[in-house]
Amino acid sequence: MASLLADRLDVTFTERESDYLGVYFRATLADTTRVQVQPNAIPGDDGENDLYDDEHPDVSVLLLITLPTAAEPLNDELSAVGGLTRLRSTRS
Repeated sequence: MASLLADRLDVTFTERESDYLGVYFRATLADTTRVQVQPNAIPGDDGENDLYDDEHPDVSVLLLITLPTAAEPLNDELSAVGGLTRLRSTRS
């Protein structure tokens, strides 16, 4: 997904690794919007995987977007990507 979005959004994703998230990919756009692609299954403390978003156990890959403002700047680009489903927005 990171490769597909890199072409669509004209950004470079960097592979990262954390104890909490495992391996994931992150890109930051010029307006400081952060785009992150990560697995829903993340390493648990007990050696088993936990779900980052347990409300959607059937989703294997998550696309998390953190916007600097209340704008919806990526709607057109992301709506052109087949297979993406908006799960929720945490905006108030």
